[in-house]
Amino acid sequence: MKKFSSIAQTAISSDDIPFPPPQNARFTFIDLFAGIGGMRLAFQSLGGKCVFGCEIDERARKTYVANFGDVPAGDITKIDADAVPDHDILVGGFPCQAFSIAGKRGGFNDTRGTLFFDAARILKAKRPKAFFLENVKGLLNHDRGKTIAVILNVLRNDLGYVVPEPQIVNAKDFGVPQNRERVFIVGFRKDLGVKEGDFSYPKPTNTSKTIRDILEERTVSAKYYLSTTYLQCLERHKLKNQNKGNGFGYEIKSCNDIANAIVTGGMGRERNLIIDERLENFTPVTHIKGEVNREGIRRMTPREWARLQGFPDTFKIVVSDASAYRQFGNSVAIPAVRATAEKLIEKILC
Repeated sequence: MKKFSSIAQTAISSDDIPFPPPQNARFTFIDLFAGIGGMRLAFQSLGGKCVFGCEIDERARKTYVANFGDVPAGDITKIDADAVPDHDILVGGFPCQAFSIAGKRGGFNDTRGTLFFDAARILKAKRPKAFFLENVKGLLNHDRGKTIAVILNVLRNDLGYVVPEPQIVNAKDFGVPQNRERVFIVGFRKDLGVKEGDFSYPKPTNTSKTIRDILEERTVSAKYYLSTTYLQCLERHKLKNQNKGNGFGYEIKSCNDIANAIVTGGMGRERNLIIDERLENFTPVTHIKGEVNREGIRRMTPREWARLQGFPDTFKIVVSDASAYRQFGNSVAIPAVRATAEKLIEKILC
């Protein structure tokens, strides 16, 4: 098995890195299933130093390097847990794979073959003070609740962590105009003396922001505006599905609304169309059927998606639009993670 001892492989000049590690770190953490570094940004903003990261997707790794200067390790299943640097907090948004035998034995072996197991084996080997895991809210109901039962059993009983009940946290409650619900799971090593009742998830900040707050300041390219032909196609599909009693992902949002959760598959970009009437040059810049619509209907830009997730504008987008949408859609709402991380860090640094 290949060993990765560090991610401290500086790939670009430090002067070009928007988010270098803090000079005087308050704590250390590792960034598993790192994506483009949304979790890292949240923890780093609180004074944490990332000492190890992994991400298998090559395009996401490219974005990560451009913004942090570190090259994350690749396939987590090939990482030797003992070679991971010591750290205070394990952080990761693990993918929710099918737990084929979840609930039959309910222990550590039930997680083998899933990527949660790889986070668990690092917890077992390195014994950090705490962890922060993130997943889709459907994890709580997956396999009629058996999957989360196995996960909690592993964390609490097999690995010996104090784990408060997981909580669904909505991004819209923490300063970004996106209705995005995710389940957060935090835990503390038992010797720290933190009891389940000692930890409370953050209360909503109730900051009211709308789509208008994340829009590009300048007129965007005509390539983001839908063609008349494509709009007609969307309308036909919507009517067809309505007649069958089904929903359809196409939706035009008011700039005074909050966005639907940004997602990467299917009609992901069409779920959050907006009306922006600033376009004056309707000449197509891509090959489209029909003309650019005159109603101002367009997709959001990758930068607007980044803002919906709480990424600062200094965050570099170094990939194609298609990849950028995928990366931001797969990332986390940074303000919600940060608010929860702050509560967690209070317990391990007090």
